[in-house]
Amino acid sequence: MKQKQSIFRLMKMAISGSVFSLLVACGGNDYVESADRNDVITVGDSIFDLSGDLQRFLEDEAGLTFRNYTQSGAEIAGGIIATSITQQYSDAKSTDSNINTIVMDGGGNDILIPAILLDPYGCRTHWWRWSISRSCKNLVDDTYVDTVNLINAMDNDGVENVIFLGYYELPRGNANLEGALAYGDQRLAEACNNSTANCTFVDPRGYIPAEHVKADNIHPTEEGSRTLADLVWPHLQSAL
Repeated sequence: MKQKQSIFRLMKMAISGSVFSLLVACGGNDYVESADRNDVITVGDSIFDLSGDLQRFLEDEAGLTFRNYTQSGAEIAGGIIATSITQQYSDAKSTDSNINTIVMDGGGNDILIPAILLDPYGCRTHWWRWSISRSCKNLVDDTYVDTVNLINAMDNDGVENVIFLGYYELPRGNANLEGALAYGDQRLAEACNNSTANCTFVDPRGYIPAEHVKADNIHPTEEGSRTLADLVWPHLQSAL
C-alpha cells in the first residue's frame, strides 16, 4: 500500500498540470440521488457513467429508475481522479441508508490509470515480457482486499444483493493489458465469492467484440452497453 501511494505521488509530479487537470475534469456526471427505487443503487466507474447507456438500458428493462453514484475514473478506494467507489457507497448511505440492491463495477481503473500514464507496475505485456509483473499482481491483490472490505461493509449494512460486473477484453492499443485484466477479473470474482454478502459476479469476457468498444479502446459503444445490460439484467430482475 505504501508503494502504491508513493507511485501515485510520482505520477502526479510526472504528469503536466494541463494533462492532470484534464483527467480530473473527467471525474464524472452528477449523482442521481432521487429515483423510483431509492433502495437500488449503482456505484462504479465510466463503464456506467461516461455515456450513461448501461444505466439507461437497465432502467428501461425495469421500467423504473435507480439512484446512480457512478463516476468516471473511479477506483475502488482512494485514487487521484474521481470519487472512489467506497466513497460513492458512503455518499449513497448518507442520502438514504435503506439500500437493498447494489449494481456495481470497479477495480479496472486501479490497473488502467497507472498503465495509461507510466505503467509503473508493469501491467502491460511486451515482446520482452510475456506475462504481467509481480508488482502488477501485488497491485491487483491490494485491490482484491479493498473490494472484499467494501462488499463486506455492504453486507454488514444490510444490503441484500450485490451484482458485480467484471471487465471485458480491451482491443487494439490496450490489448497488451489482457493478462492484467484477466487476473483482475479472477480476483474480483474471488472477492465477490469470498465476501459475506449475497454477491453475484457477472463476467463479460467473450461477449464484447472489438467493434463494440469505442476508439479509445476502453469504453463500450451503445451496442456494447446493450450487451452488458443483457448480462446484468437477469440478476437484477430477480432482485427487484
